[in-house]
Amino acid sequence: MNVRFVYRSIKQVKWIQLNLFLSGGQSEMEATLNLHAMNQSPNPWHVSFSYARALQNSVLKAWQGRSENVEAGQKALLARAKANSLAQLGKYSAEGESEDAKKGMFVKGYTY
Repeated sequence: MNVRFVYRSIKQVKWIQLNLFLSGGQSEMEATLNLHAMNQSPNPWHVSFSYARALQNSVLKAWQGRSENVEAGQKALLARAKANSLAQLGKYSAEGESEDAKKGMFVKGYTY
């Protein structure tokens, strides 16, 4: 599904101000690239997605739940927030992304 399909499907509904997509199963970089792609042309409403995938993996790896890693976690979070801010404006470039941002979180056979 893409933004064009959604627009055609709901363009008659005047009260919609926001359209959010889920980013599950994507790496941080992939989710950010998709957000960037959705914002390459003008949209009749705000287009975004659930940011968890685009923010959390490298931050959690940097922090590791340890107080001595708080600064590293904050630095990673700031880098992800800046990348997604640029993507929301359609100005993101994946150049310089960390290796952690390129890795997905999928674990084969994982159960809750």
